[in-house]
Amino acid sequence: MFNITKKSDNRLDIEMSGRLDADGMSHALDEFVSKSQNIKNGVMLYDVIDFYLPTFHAIAIEFARLPSMFGLMNKFKRAAVLTDKTWLRKVSEFEGMIIPGLEIKAFTRDQKTEAEAWLLRG
Repeated sequence: MFNITKKSDNRLDIEMSGRLDADGMSHALDEFVSKSQNIKNGVMLYDVIDFYLPTFHAIAIEFARLPSMFGLMNKFKRAAVLTDKTWLRKVSEFEGMIIPGLEIKAFTRDQKTEAEAWLLRG
């Protein structure tokens, strides 16, 4: 499952659970592009409920669209990641170090209130 909700003019909430296949990845990326269209100085709240590595074909689709996704990330300044997996929190924050202009901070899933407050501070 990959659901994207536009919570406000500059905020997307993304829920991830389960394993993405090629069709799911294509749909998720298309939806992300569509819902990000008019966002400026945006923030994102990722809620990683259950994480499974995407299928090989899903990863191939993501890599093929990576250049356009990096351009789209310029619309966002902050992302909070909710996950109970320690390694995902570390990987998420590392991504924030390599994506210019995007600050990523990870929280446990029970810290949603703190994550939302952090998004608003930026």
